[in-house]
Amino acid sequence: MKQQTIVFKVSDNLKKEMIDFYKDRFEEKHPPYSVFQVKDYDCVITLYESGKVMFQGLGADIEASYWTENERIKNNRDINSEIDAEKKKKEEKEADLHDDRFKSVSTIGSDEVGTGDYFGPIIVTASYVARDKMNKLYELGVRDSKKVSDSKILEIGEILMKEYPHVTYILTNSTYNKWGITNMNQVKAILHNRVLTELQKKAKFDYRYIVVDQFCYPTMYFKHISKATEITKNITFTTHAEDKCLSVAVSSIISRYIFLKEMEKMSKELGMNIPLGAGETVDKTAAALVKKYGENKLRDITKLNFKNTEKLKEFL
Repeated sequence: MKQQTIVFKVSDNLKKEMIDFYKDRFEEKHPPYSVFQVKDYDCVITLYESGKVMFQGLGADIEASYWTENERIKNNRDINSEIDAEKKKKEEKEADLHDDRFKSVSTIGSDEVGTGDYFGPIIVTASYVARDKMNKLYELGVRDSKKVSDSKILEIGEILMKEYPHVTYILTNSTYNKWGITNMNQVKAILHNRVLTELQKKAKFDYRYIVVDQFCYPTMYFKHISKATEITKNITFTTHAEDKCLSVAVSSIISRYIFLKEMEKMSKELGMNIPLGAGETVDKTAAALVKKYGENKLRDITKLNFKNTEKLKEFL
């Protein structure tokens, strides 16, 4: 027999039953963010606050089977199929991340920021990274901007802008609201096509791939830009592109750098700190701005079709 680990999320109606079932055997100390931990001679059972339960040990399958059977009877869930599907999904993701097509070749890539922020513009950048300029990026620690601290981005952003050919487009919220496009994927497609097309006009770049992170199916991407006067067509769409392709990572950081600078500028102009994202802090800040400058000001500084605009009524 071998050690096993079985993990799945328990349905709400079985959580209390599980706690009652094991309560007499709870360990005094249990892992952070866990509800309880039980240690039997052949299995350790840990229930986490998230609702996930983990069975570890030689008898993990036997211990877990009682609960998977309860899930089947009481909730019509096939836990084993769910575990298999999750495992397959994880394997596919790992295989995807090991995609090395772009590792040692020159590429053009684009990426965007600001699409999930109520305040601040949408910024899209396309960059060219030649094969002989890759080592510099490794030295700088370039990777997806979501995995690099803002302080690091502010440190290296300007360096990348000076040393790597790129084109950036800033879509202000004023223009975004005038466009009236409610499908954010369409907005992104239009802007990606714009910067990719403009970058290729700068010079005759020698590249193997043009890479875009796949935010929608390729057929929909080209449908979104079907009315554009110029279209870049030879695109390789891939998920997690910013992790696999340096030109996308460079574009991600440049876009984020400019976005942070734009937010800093907006904060100074409005006389208060303007938060990122679209959460409750953003709602409160928007309400304070309406009180200070009037409701019309929102047309210039926010994406009006976001739910935040409707939620403002709660704060005014």
